[in-house]
Amino acid sequence: MSTILIYGSYGYTGKLITAQVLQQGLSPILAGRDADKVRAQAQAQGLAYRAFSLNDAHALDSALREVDLVLHCAGPFVHTFRQMAEACLRTGTHYLDISGEIPGFEALAALDQEAKSAGVMLLPGAGFDVVPSDCLSAHLKHQLPSATHLRLFIRGVRGGYSRGTAISAIENLQRQGMIRREGKLVQVPPAWKTVEVDFGRGPVRLVSVGWGDVSTAYYSTGIPNIETYMAFPASAIRMMHLMRHIGPLLYNRPAKSLLKSLLKLQPEGPSDEQRRRGLSLIIAEARDDSGRRVRARLRTPDGYSLTALTTVAIAQRILKEDFKPGFQTPSLAYGADFILEFEGVERTDL
Repeated sequence: MSTILIYGSYGYTGKLITAQVLQQGLSPILAGRDADKVRAQAQAQGLAYRAFSLNDAHALDSALREVDLVLHCAGPFVHTFRQMAEACLRTGTHYLDISGEIPGFEALAALDQEAKSAGVMLLPGAGFDVVPSDCLSAHLKHQLPSATHLRLFIRGVRGGYSRGTAISAIENLQRQGMIRREGKLVQVPPAWKTVEVDFGRGPVRLVSVGWGDVSTAYYSTGIPNIETYMAFPASAIRMMHLMRHIGPLLYNRPAKSLLKSLLKLQPEGPSDEQRRRGLSLIIAEARDDSGRRVRARLRTPDGYSLTALTTVAIAQRILKEDFKPGFQTPSLAYGADFILEFEGVERTDL
């Protein structure tokens, strides 16, 4: 019996994950909605495959009963996580995804008791969203147990984004601004705050975004106030400010469909060379109510490359019976130092 099913295996990140799974000597079942794409991919690699929609509960359950865990790579996850996660609970299958979407994290957290009863681990955000930032947040919490405020600053260098990432962003346009305040999720406007942060070579401008850690870091650390920021080009920041006024015009289905159709003119994702040269920098800052403060920086490979590494590493741990039933974040399941296991990752206390 195969042990892993990769759903959405023919997407940009799905293909990277599939390659990493094969490199580790595993034989996954490939799966997705598009029968032609998944068949072609599977036949080229000599693998089994299944083609079905997530709305076909019978086919979904049948596929999951063949495996121990699913690597869910088919976004936008706001539309796909629930069908897959609920099927995992029905079939006793462990669930990993590569989402960074807050609504999915919150909904899966609410399934914690059901997952424990089923003996299943639900671990969303098993890739760049949110493994490195989650582990860094947990590291600071260990240094300052009394922390009440957490801020994360994220910068990509020489990288790019995939078509799938862009489509997920379009689907979540109306959710772009989110913070956690006194333990509650709070909606804020796009580019709500602008800050300058020095990652080591001078100040860089960042704006607030609804990164997944606004959800997951709360479960990992218990810190009740969380904000996340990301570096963007000046033109993108201006567009985000403009979204405060024109955003509602783009939240409807026809507008989103138009934006997604334009993405078909773009490359599927960063080239191999872009990923090889790319890197990501994350600075986390925690403070408590008495004014004590701790900071640390994490340097990682390109986000897509790291996603393949972390997702497959977690899958391998699960296959070795190293898992915790219920809803988990990366650091809750495997500790703050989990991210340090990967080549090219460096953590520095500031």
